Amino acid sequence: METAPERSTAQRWLILACSLLAAMATACLVSGVAFVIPRLISDGMSLQAASFLAAAPMVGMVATTVLWGWALDRVGERQILLLSLSLTVVATIATTAAVAAAAPAWVVWLGLLVGGGVAAATNGAGGRIVVGWFPAQQRGTAMGVRQMAQPLGVGVSGLTVPVLAQRYGAVAGFAVFAVVAVVALAATAIWIVDPPRPPAATGAPDDENPYRRSRFLVRVHLVSMALVIPQMALWTFVPAWLMIARHWEPFHAGVVVTITQVLSALGRIVAGRWSDAWGSRMRPIRIIAAAAALLMAVLAATDAIGSPVAVLCMVGASIVVVADNGLAYTAIAEYSGPRWSGRGLAIQNTSQYLISAAAVPVVAGAIERHGYAWAYALCAIPPLLALGLVPRDPR
Repeated sequence: METAPERSTAQRWLILACSLLAAMATACLVSGVAFVIPRLISDGMSLQAASFLAAAPMVGMVATTVLWGWALDRVGERQILLLSLSLTVVATIATTAAVAAAAPAWVVWLGLLVGGGVAAATNGAGGRIVVGWFPAQQRGTAMGVRQMAQPLGVGVSGLTVPVLAQRYGAVAGFAVFAVVAVVALAATAIWIVDPPRPPAATGAPDDENPYRRSRFLVRVHLVSMALVIPQMALWTFVPAWLMIARHWEPFHAGVVVTITQVLSALGRIVAGRWSDAWGSRMRPIRIIAAAAALLMAVLAATDAIGSPVAVLCMVGASIVVVADNGLAYTAIAEYSGPRWSGRGLAIQNTSQYLISAAAVPVVAGAIERHGYAWAYALCAIPPLLALGLVPRDPR
């Protein structure tokens, strides 16, 4: 493959911004359905049934992410992003049309499943772009910027989807996902360029497999799987918690969620800069895991007594539980190398999507049976387990 020429600092950051927008389109689809849940419930759907719709994009991503990672290692970022986003536009428009036509719930679920499957390339592509275009001493910060896509995607959804769904019906909420995907596709087509690729290794192919060197990658995957559980619980159920359990207006709930996600996005940059300054990706993750366990426990306690402080605890927990993502992503891409990073990041994403898709209905069941406080307390356990799994930084 022909390598790309060197780019100026401004060009590299523009490419990074476009990859962020591409991943944000995926984040809107994966996390935004949660903001339609209050409208779906008011239309007669149960919380658990609505949660299955919310989990459908993640199920789709589980099925295709490794395949997209394999394609990224062989084809390159730009072509795969163009294909992925084009298919995402088609899938989101089709799903919105199904909702407008009052199609059965299984048809909407299938549309969301396919949408998640075709959108799954953006996260791995963005990680490869950061490692390919930025030097090691800037990668933590750059990856923190790139990882803003998830909280910003949730923030955009939080500011638009619940209000549109309340005023104009669920179809208006679903239309947001198609609009964001169209914008991301245009930016990708105009500005994204593949980073330079080194020449092929001369050793045996098996020697390139980073999973045969040590258990480092496996432990990072396990830590990330544990830490994503409270993250998904907050992203999925906080809108319903604010609007149904605490009787907030959709607009006010959307504003709080959006502000929280902006702060979470900035927190990822701070965590990345922190790791660059320390020269470590794993030590900050260990601290983040401990803080996540503590904050989820405090959130559970304050919600159990009906304290308004619980909202502040939710904001703090939401910032902390996402701060590890960019650090784990950077560590995996660096350790895997350019010829395995697509697959390494794909396995990272797949494992997180798999545990998220399984956790969302479980948390929904806990909420329906025992209330939000018990569900939040349950989500404090996985970060505690992650503490003992965080590996040391590789030499």
